Amino acid sequence: MNQENSTQLHAPTRHFGVLLSPTPRGARLARLLATEWLRTWDLPPGITDTAAHLVAELAANAATHGRLPGRDFRLALHATMDVLRIEVTDTRGDDLALRQPPSPEAVLGRGLVLVEALADRWGVELGPVPRKTVWAELDLLPTESLAAPKYSGPCSGAADALP
Repeated sequence: MNQENSTQLHAPTRHFGVLLSPTPRGARLARLLATEWLRTWDLPPGITDTAAHLVAELAANAATHGRLPGRDFRLALHATMDVLRIEVTDTRGDDLALRQPPSPEAVLGRGLVLVEALADRWGVELGPVPRKTVWAELDLLPTESLAAPKYSGPCSGAADALP
């Protein structure tokens, strides 16, 4: 019997998911729960705040535009070593691509513009009927790349030369 033993190292994946009522209170709870879950992990600076803004926008859209009586929306967070994915699924399966962008004078309707500005990637997945999932991803950079840059000017080695 010829069998190879191989050890595969998998990056840990963390998941969080919850069903919430499609109300302003449910949208607020989505943001609070996501923020608390994200604070338990050692994420690069600023990621938790950016993710909280994304959750707030996507959950508010689900509670405002995806609301159908008696049907909840779902918040899901998936974190790997490289990416944080935020998903909000509602039960109104309309295609967001068909919506017109807000006019410059509009007071409402800028949520997805903010999502586009904050997320590294985002999109919409339709189905199964009558659902749609709006997702956003944030790249998680290694913390060492976020450290302050080292000075490399003309005097950078001078301290090493002192006795």
